[in-house]
Amino acid sequence: MAIAPRHLFTALLALFVALFLAVSATQGAERASAAQRTGLSVARKLSHPNRCAKSVPARRARTMSLPQRRRLIRRRSRGCAATQSTSPGAPLYWGATIGEQLTGEQAPWDMSAVSKFEGLAGKGVSLVNFFGPFANCASKCSFYKFPTEPMESIRQHGSIPVYSWSSQSIPSSLNEPDFQLSDVIAGNFDSYIREFAEDARDWGHPFFLRFDWEMNGNWFPWSEGVNGNQSGEFVAAWRHVHDIFTSVGASNVTWVWCPNVDPGNKLPNSLASDYPGDEYVDWTGLDGYNWGPAKGGWTSFSHLYDSTYHAIADSIAPSKPLLIGEMGSTEKGGSKASWISEALAEIPTAFPKIRAMLWFDTFDDGMDWPIETSSSATSAFAAGIQAPAYQSNSYANLPAGGPIAPPT
Repeated sequence: MAIAPRHLFTALLALFVALFLAVSATQGAERASAAQRTGLSVARKLSHPNRCAKSVPARRARTMSLPQRRRLIRRRSRGCAATQSTSPGAPLYWGATIGEQLTGEQAPWDMSAVSKFEGLAGKGVSLVNFFGPFANCASKCSFYKFPTEPMESIRQHGSIPVYSWSSQSIPSSLNEPDFQLSDVIAGNFDSYIREFAEDARDWGHPFFLRFDWEMNGNWFPWSEGVNGNQSGEFVAAWRHVHDIFTSVGASNVTWVWCPNVDPGNKLPNSLASDYPGDEYVDWTGLDGYNWGPAKGGWTSFSHLYDSTYHAIADSIAPSKPLLIGEMGSTEKGGSKASWISEALAEIPTAFPKIRAMLWFDTFDDGMDWPIETSSSATSAFAAGIQAPAYQSNSYANLPAGGPIAPPT
């Protein structure tokens, strides 16, 4: 059929309009894609920790009061809220092991060290960790009693004590033949453990007991495979000690089973075989450090923790909350400030079972763990810990009776 000239013109005009609209749409999409890429680039730059938390010299921070420090952090953090995650994550307790570098004496033996640390962080701590072995055998063995006074000092500060208690003597050694796991199992320390448990019960307030931590390694005398300890003895010793506490009614104790991270699955002892069982554990835990060049190179928080976290949270103890007993990063080999910022952002959002965290704020093993080793690290920690997930010190009257529940 022949097409009339008028109809041919109309058809050609329609075709031209369609082609024009198609070209315009393609160019618009390209412009939108370019704008999106530019926006992503800008967002990455804005999310750098040094953009959100400008450096405050640690020396200056130590001279400021806690309210002054908090106001300064809020001022320097303005304008960054839009770049942060809109999900605050699950609330969690947080705190530190605080060494003698701040005041000349470690916390909680000097509670002003806690106040100094809080001044740097710009927020009150809800946890304070400290350590104690069974005995001091430098000359004649002397056994340590339950630390009622420092426990009470922590509680009155509004924080929850975390006591890391080890079945060893000091000076510590891998060869302690009188402090083998078999000695615990055989009841050689029963009278001491019972008195300790009774004193804990009589104090009466809730605290975390992190007993014989990092048992999956081979650097402490309570691990299987060292100090004459045999397979299966760690669980037996743990249960024996736990049973004594139960027998005297020390229900204010929350038991924390705390292995070391093992991202390469290289540690000698199996997590599953070292787990005492749900009825003997209230919280699980993990310790892990970014050692930088000192051990294997710079390692992110997520790489350090991810595989071991999931082994515990998904398989070994999926019903238990998890406490980070020790964490830290060196300055050597990378940006400590960035490591801190990323870790504090990821903990409440990417690791939901983690409901408590302790920074290892002390110099140890020749390493620079404290947050105050640089002004950028201090500022990054202070900015990150302001996230609402991290709970401050409002737990002086935490009720006793039963394990400590995660914060709500």
